[in-house]
Amino acid sequence: MTRKSQSGLSLVSVLLVGGTMAALVVLGLKLIPVVNEYFGIKRALAAVVSASNPQSATVSELRNAFSKRVTVDDITSVTPADIDITKENGRIVMSVDYARKVPLYGKVSLLIEFSASSDAN
Repeated sequence: MTRKSQSGLSLVSVLLVGGTMAALVVLGLKLIPVVNEYFGIKRALAAVVSASNPQSATVSELRNAFSKRVTVDDITSVTPADIDITKENGRIVMSVDYARKVPLYGKVSLLIEFSASSDAN
């Protein structure tokens, strides 16, 4: 009688793989709102710039329009005062650099730095 060798994962291996997968799922679930807010900020910046007239728009008008978008989109990481507004080649460019700290487990956190701009380039 020949002995057939077994293949597959042992119980310890299954627990390690399962624990790793669970940690990655929890990490992903904590990062989704942060990334979603980043894309919301980009959309808000692009919408404000596309709705404004580059010749007559003032900085306060642009900040006020962004403030309304922030309120509607429930954005908390950026305020209108954080926005840098410039004109490049006759176009308005709004940009912001900010960091967001995401608590993971206990005293372990993840710091993510974002840079959003209304400019497509």
